Order: sequence, then C-alpha cells, then structure tokens
Amino acid sequence: MSEAEQVPASAPEAAASAVLDALNATDSNGTEALNATAKFVATPEGTALAYGSLVFMALLPIFFGALRSVTCSKSKELGENDYDSGFRNAADMPETITSRDAARFPIIASCTLFGLYLFFKVFSQEYINLLLSVYFFVLGVLALSHTMSPLMSRIFPASFPNKQYQLLFTQGSGESKEEIVNYEFDTKNLVCLLISSVVGVWYLLKKHWIANNLFGLAFALNGVELLHLNNVSTGCILLGGLFIYDVFWVFGTNVMVTVAKSFEAPIKLVFPQDLLEKGLEASNFAMLGLGDIVIPGIFIALLLRFDVSLNKNSRTYFYSSFLAYIFGLGLTIFVMHTFKHAQPALLYLVPACVGFPVIIALFKGELTEMFRYEESSEETKEEATESEKKDQ
Repeated sequence: MSEAEQVPASAPEAAASAVLDALNATDSNGTEALNATAKFVATPEGTALAYGSLVFMALLPIFFGALRSVTCSKSKELGENDYDSGFRNAADMPETITSRDAARFPIIASCTLFGLYLFFKVFSQEYINLLLSVYFFVLGVLALSHTMSPLMSRIFPASFPNKQYQLLFTQGSGESKEEIVNYEFDTKNLVCLLISSVVGVWYLLKKHWIANNLFGLAFALNGVELLHLNNVSTGCILLGGLFIYDVFWVFGTNVMVTVAKSFEAPIKLVFPQDLLEKGLEASNFAMLGLGDIVIPGIFIALLLRFDVSLNKNSRTYFYSSFLAYIFGLGLTIFVMHTFKHAQPALLYLVPACVGFPVIIALFKGELTEMFRYEESSEETKEEATESEKKDQ
C-alpha cells in the first residue's frame, strides 16, 4: 500500500516473520499505509518527484530481480551442488513456493500481523524496535552484499587477487559428523560485505531515508530473485489470497495501521515530498511497501521464465505484466489522491498483473500452455517419486 504522510526521518516502519515470510508476511500486503500525522501540503513538483521516484525505484528490483531469477532457475537445473553454477551456498538457492504454501500464506500473514498488534499492546515499543533494528541490520547487510556481488565481479579487474575462503562448522566426529554451517566466499564478497556494513551502521545510527531505501531495494531484489512460484496457478492463488488480505486489513480494521506505526525497519521505500525545499534532511515522505513490489514481482519473474521456456526469442508475457504493474501502481496513486485515503495497492496491482498476461495468452492461444508450465520443487520431486513407487 502507498500513502503520503509526515513522519520523522528516524522512524521507518517494519514487519518481520520467519524465513519465507521475512519479506512478505506483514509488509507484503501493504503495512506501510499510514494516515497523516500532521498536515503537510506538498507542492505539485514535490509530489510528482516523490511518486515518480517511488515508481522508478519499484521497477528496478522487479526488472533486474526477474532477470536474475532466470539465471537462478538455469543454475538450479544444472545441479544444486554445481559450484560453477554460482550456487555455492544454500542461502543463494531459490525458494520454490508451491500451491500449498500460497494457500497458507495469507492465513499465516494474518496471524503474524495480529500477533504483532497484540505484542505492541503488551510490551514496550522501544525495546521491540531495538531488537528489530539489530535484526534488520544483519538481514540488510547480507541482502545488500548479495545484491552487489555480481556488480562487483564486473567492476574488479582480472588482476585483482581474489582468494577463496570457507566457513565451516560441524557437529560430532567421525561418521556421525554433521555440517551445521558451510559457507564459501571470496575476497570480492568480503569487499561487498564491508561496503554493506558501512550502509548498515549508517542506517542503525541515523535511520536516514537513503540508507532505508538501499536496504529496501536489496530486500525487494533478493525476494524477486530467490522466491520462485512453481506455476501460474500458484501465483494466482497467492495473489488472490493476498488481494483479500490487503483489502480486509486496510479497510476493515486499524490493525495494519497500528502495527505499521509502531515498527522501525527498512521494509518500505520512501521519498520526501519536501526534498526541493529541505534537501536530504527532508522528512515528509511518500512511501510504498516492499510487499507491493515483491508479491507482484515474483509473478512477473515467473512469466519471464515462462517466456524463456517457449524459446521464441520473445518476452511478451514479461513485458505485458511489467507494463500492467506500472498501470496498476499509477492507478493506486491516482485513486489515493482523488479520494484522499490510503489505498491497498494490491487491490489494483493484482487484477492488472494477472489480467493483462492472461488476456494476451487467450488471444495467442497459449493459455493452456501457460497454466501447464511447471517449475520443479522439492515437494513436486517427492510427489513424483512416490507416484513412481506406486506405479511399480
């Protein structure tokens, strides 16, 4: 969800959940929508600059994350243990979302959101946000480092002394020895980690909106790159469920707004509407939740991989869904300013991102092929193995 409001530069909002939900549980559905805490009349130029910048920033992780998801998918097909594929660590492997995961997700997200609401009612907001700041500092440094790594590989000259390292923790000895942590990295990764740590300290100390956006973009890009829907039907289930979730928690209760106001973490993109007047110290932000980027983004990335699977040297479905996202986001901003009320962005993004490609597939006669497209996952592999055993 998107909204314009006045907030202190030191108070980015947040939400958190475990593993798969880390990017999507509370933020994916627009927890960033807040009501204005003070009246601020932005100039037309300031408003246009702020929302234009938000739209541009939202498109970056979707476009580049989708491209990187194709590389992820191809590398995964080469083999999870193929170090030449670029997946030297389990953290770099894409996480496949199945239809079962998609159906559960809105329920889990709702429970998480309401649990956080109760948590803030009972415990001190100051201590909770202190823990969140440290938690997102670690996540942000790792996410930004992973995002920068391919770029740094191109920047560094071939003569750069790039040494290989391995961090290995094991439990037990002999035949019972078990790996707890096995992480491989090189000198270039250490440089990325150092730069990311500087940004992390800047965010931790100042909560500056630029540092917030750097972490936010890294989270969004990693989400689009590494969260893979296994088929279009799963994408429709996930987007449909979160469509209902978003509308209910934004229009039906004050839970989402209360939680959003209580959090401090970089799970939104912000841009000041008073930048032209106050410069980098501006504090009246327009904002967009990362979930409004990541959730449609993983569906758009799936359509790009479907385009690639057709082997037609065409990216019809990717570009149509990408343009649909721009249309949906623009419509969200238009409605918000027309009615002067916070809007759940997925209310407009989901129909656009799903509807446009489906209509095109219908006209091209590829609708059946689109819905038959399947990406393998551990769950589907297990089901296939069980099916083979039964047949035997």
